Amino acid sequence: MDFFTPVVDDPFWFGQIAAANALSDIYAMGGEPKTAMNLVGFPLKEMELSVLREILRGGLEKMKEAGVVLVGGHSIEDSELKYGLAVTGFVHPQRVLTKGNLAVGDRLILTKPLGTGIVNTAVKAGLADGKTIDTVTQLMAALNRDAARIMREYPVHACTDITGFGFLGHLAEMLTGASAGLEIFSARVPILPEAVEFAGMGLVPGGARKNREFREGIVDFPASMDDVFKDVLFDPQTSGGLLICVAKEAADALLDRLRKEASRDADIIGEVAAEPRGRIVVR
Repeated sequence: MDFFTPVVDDPFWFGQIAAANALSDIYAMGGEPKTAMNLVGFPLKEMELSVLREILRGGLEKMKEAGVVLVGGHSIEDSELKYGLAVTGFVHPQRVLTKGNLAVGDRLILTKPLGTGIVNTAVKAGLADGKTIDTVTQLMAALNRDAARIMREYPVHACTDITGFGFLGHLAEMLTGASAGLEIFSARVPILPEAVEFAGMGLVPGGARKNREFREGIVDFPASMDDVFKDVLFDPQTSGGLLICVAKEAADALLDRLRKEASRDADIIGEVAAEPRGRIVVR
């Protein structure tokens, strides 16, 4: 179950993004979403019902794209607009993917570029142009379906999707309870170029600051790395990509398939290391 307040002005695209975000949790666990229920909080006295109709239309189109059946839902009158889904999916019990189960030598693949939180902050400030808005909107609305389908054919040990805790925050979750560490190849992490520009202007969401305060104690950065890049790595994402942990010998083949069939931005961005245990080392 996942829902949130609008991240874009267009109600149709807000519906698309919220639906894609909710469906992603099923994909990240190796499953296939099958049914969904709408979750709505709507300020009836402040907004026209036409806004709600467009949100629900956007969500329904995204569900149809995913092959998911809408089976109902629940709505309440609320002071602030909210929309999302409760989703049910199927996966074989022996093929459920969790955030754990890392093995030393595994490679980490990220399927979508980072920076949507920062760009959305710039959009709210009126500093993003139309092309940038279209790019980030399409990115957030894109399903993780194809990436999930492809990864099921490879020896994937763990997976999660990148959302509110940011890239490094979700890596930290994967490390919980693991007798290993993570090494990140910063030059290979896909990032929206506009996000770096806006972060340099100070347009960093409060969530990124909170993520950094909470997790930077287990992260080792190069002395030469500036704070702008660190902010991007902690940036909270909306409907971000999959972070896939796959056996070393299959990583290149999986990456090639992902780039051809799911996301041209996908890249191998790190590996599971024996030492230092419980830490993330950014190179």
